[in-house]
Amino acid sequence: MGTDSVLLGAWADVSNCRSVLDIGTGTGVVALMLAQRMSQTATASEAETRITGVEIHPASAECARRNFEASPWAASLEIAGMSVQDFVRNSTLRFDLIVSNPPFFSEKIVSPDESRRLGRSTVALSPDYLLSVAKALLEPGGRLCVILPERQGRRLCERAVLDNMYCTEEMAVRSRSHKPVERLLLRFERNPYLFQKKELVVFGEGNVYTSDYKELTGAFYLQ
Repeated sequence: MGTDSVLLGAWADVSNCRSVLDIGTGTGVVALMLAQRMSQTATASEAETRITGVEIHPASAECARRNFEASPWAASLEIAGMSVQDFVRNSTLRFDLIVSNPPFFSEKIVSPDESRRLGRSTVALSPDYLLSVAKALLEPGGRLCVILPERQGRRLCERAVLDNMYCTEEMAVRSRSHKPVERLLLRFERNPYLFQKKELVVFGEGNVYTSDYKELTGAFYLQ
């Protein structure tokens, strides 16, 4: 599991959620993490919850399908093997939560390999486009949660205001306390609630996970 996916899956706010959209689900890691968390906290039955993973890359989508079917939460998980653009055009569903670990390499450095290009280039999905998806598919009180490099994350916060979406929580992630911020976990909502700003350091001395990181992600690692 990649650290970005683990962070997003462990951090995204699933409170009062019955429907989730995971954009660019890959092999389904984040969707599975959210399914586990929702099964532990939801008041609704599994049959009343829905987690949809959208994945454009056929091999990854098929892998996610197999992972979903083999999981304890198979009844609430589904995969849509298509681009998010096609999903938005054809979907009548609305979601309480939309999550994404979007690509952040620009078209100027697109990989010649199609699989890597689809998974890692903003040609396939730009962070800005996530705001359009949120506008189209979020329930009125819904949330958009993403993880991005700091520069792109700051830009998205500024851009979101133009679409009446507001960053209501930011968690700055550093690999070590003396390192610069490498990622931002960001939550966007339609109403400008009280803004929360937090920080997470992943590693302490000796390449050991910090207590804060273990507290956030411990449920997803073998002890």
